[in-house]
Amino acid sequence: MIIAFIILLAYLIGSIPSGLIVGKVFFGIDIREHGSGNLGATNSFRTLGVKAGIVVTLADILKGTAATLLPIWLGSELELHLLIAGMTAVVGHMFPIFAGFKGGKAVATSGGVLLAFQPVMFIVLLLTFFIALYLSKYVSLSSIIVAVTAVTYSIILGDVPLIIVVCILAFFVIYRHRANISRIKNKTEPKIKWM
Repeated sequence: MIIAFIILLAYLIGSIPSGLIVGKVFFGIDIREHGSGNLGATNSFRTLGVKAGIVVTLADILKGTAATLLPIWLGSELELHLLIAGMTAVVGHMFPIFAGFKGGKAVATSGGVLLAFQPVMFIVLLLTFFIALYLSKYVSLSSIIVAVTAVTYSIILGDVPLIIVVCILAFFVIYRHRANISRIKNKTEPKIKWM
């Protein structure tokens, strides 16, 4: 019973549409009607500005972190692996019940899962993201590079549950960026201008 409760709660936490809330409460707009139409952090930066984008990014990261730590907080870490709870939040972020099951691309919330479970790995991936972003100016490409790096890092660590979950999360990230990949190939993907 407690496992089902944690999974449900993790999904609901992941479903909190940070970008939609920030956009509507502070700007009076629905970010789904602007930019890429995505609820994630990148479109929040593009549509709402840097400050709002940072808030949405941090909120999306913390969703993953909070959900991953639920089994510990509720004394059930022996019954349910932390990564399962975290991955459930990522599913909630991608398919949020509070936003018509159309959510973000799983990058920030996946990062939050790793922040809770493997903080050093999170820091390495964060640095990788900003280096890739500085060199390429593509948020999407940087996210994909981070996903591949995460798989490599988890394999080096040799933690089997981590390897499995990271591979799944990396698949989510890459699959949900498939339109971006096409735009990068066609040289129509927008680049950032602030770095």
